[in-house]
Amino acid sequence: MRRPGAFPMPLMAAGFAAAGLAWTTAAEAHVKWFAPYIVAAPQRPVLATLADAWFWIGIALVLACFLATRLVETSRYGVTILDALDRVTTPLWRRLDDYVRAIIAAFFVAIFAVGGIYLTPDLKTPHEWVSWVQLLIAAGIFSRRTMPLSAAGIIGLWALAVRDYGIYHLLDYLALGLATAAYLVLAASRRELWRAHRFEVLRWGLAMALMWSSMEKFAYPDWFYPLAQEKPFLTLGLPRDAFIPMAGVAEFTLGFGLIWTPLVRRLSGVALLVTFTTAVFPFGRIDLIGHGLIMAILVAVVAEQDREPTPLARWQEAIRQPLLGVPLALAVALAIFASGYTGLHAALYPAGSYPLPPPAERSTHAFDPDHPHAPDGRTHRP
Repeated sequence: MRRPGAFPMPLMAAGFAAAGLAWTTAAEAHVKWFAPYIVAAPQRPVLATLADAWFWIGIALVLACFLATRLVETSRYGVTILDALDRVTTPLWRRLDDYVRAIIAAFFVAIFAVGGIYLTPDLKTPHEWVSWVQLLIAAGIFSRRTMPLSAAGIIGLWALAVRDYGIYHLLDYLALGLATAAYLVLAASRRELWRAHRFEVLRWGLAMALMWSSMEKFAYPDWFYPLAQEKPFLTLGLPRDAFIPMAGVAEFTLGFGLIWTPLVRRLSGVALLVTFTTAVFPFGRIDLIGHGLIMAILVAVVAEQDREPTPLARWQEAIRQPLLGVPLALAVALAIFASGYTGLHAALYPAGSYPLPPPAERSTHAFDPDHPHAPDGRTHRP
């Protein structure tokens, strides 16, 4: 018989799984906001990543955490844990639409106040009117009639940034931008069948954005070297070249977790929320503004209490439920995103399109930190 006050073993396993998910991702900022970079520079070969032992160690760690969480979720303790999460988040869940609309509006007010950027800190613009458009987007979110106009404004700003920075760079922000705009359109709809998918679309957009951006750590590990040198505590005592691939694996798999079963996605949301929150302390206000929308959506993911899949997602349950579905789906997702990331780069920036300096001076970093997308200050385009 279990003594009073003792935790059942499955509940302890869930705690260890959540702790493991949080541990495998260190507090870090979006590298393009704080270090120079060149999008057109050659990428590290995929085979080099696959030959990296630290990459596979990271995969093993996160798979252990995911499988432990799924074992708990399928046990009789899974419902107990989800019920406990529901009790904590019920006040927010009851007004989740109000919360999401408010944080989207707050994000656009914040980037309006910063000024001189399109959607994130690295997308700078000299056009003052862009900031006023962002303020109009924020204002339009408080009425159902104008929410679709705000959604159109978000897509319009993304398209303008493509003109200045190129499509490949802006793919980092496509999924989240489209998901935010889609949420506004669906939330404004009078059709309940459409509205039912609004949080799911938002969650999927965030998941894909995180999985896509994690590819940077495999393709451009050199981009992270200046940050690791300036703030060595970010690597948690690990060697730099061990930490970067493991951080990439953690970011990818936690993003992947946001589209999995209820307990997995909510614990993944908690781990990511802890990660992004702790990154604010070393990187400050820019990181808070840049990641503010992501952090707020993660709160919504943790608070989401719908356990039954929507009609659109029911076919996915056959993949999500079996334990074997975790490694298989993760392998397929990694293959899709890695091939897409490297394949699009090869198509947009063919070999020889970027003039490399001599080997002794070779670096992926720009010569002009104020114009980091090309060494001479011009935007690289295919």
